[in-house]
Amino acid sequence: MDNVMDKSDVVDVLNDLIEVSKDGEYGFKECAEHAKNTEVKSALSSRAASCASGAAELQRLVAAYGGEPEKGGSAAGAMHRGWVSIRSALTSKDDVAVLEEAERGEDAALKKYRDASAKTLPADVQAVIRSQLQGTQANHDQIKSLRDRVKAMS
Repeated sequence: MDNVMDKSDVVDVLNDLIEVSKDGEYGFKECAEHAKNTEVKSALSSRAASCASGAAELQRLVAAYGGEPEKGGSAAGAMHRGWVSIRSALTSKDDVAVLEEAERGEDAALKKYRDASAKTLPADVQAVIRSQLQGTQANHDQIKSLRDRVKAMS
């Protein structure tokens, strides 16, 4: 791997993913607060916890590469959470709408993780990113399935 990124580039990629993970954590928490169905609340809260765990793992990697780990989410994530709140209020906190917003957030996260996994990174970093990409895909699939079930019950 002759074209492996230097440490500062690796830190930048990891910090971008920390923002994505924190956005997911905050977004899932926000969605869970608006959900009515206990299964939906539980699933969203669980996804928030897995995002928090992923962010912590990435923060440890940033520190190992000599960088300063991001502590929060992105401005775009904050705007998305604001949209979740507004849309939820307008739709009387409809669980389908909340799950659609959660899925939309995971679509964005998947794109970021796919982009990062395509980069030439050190093997240890690549392994973590690929693992978290699989987790993000599982989050997305679970939320989509749950949304379809809730929609069918409506």
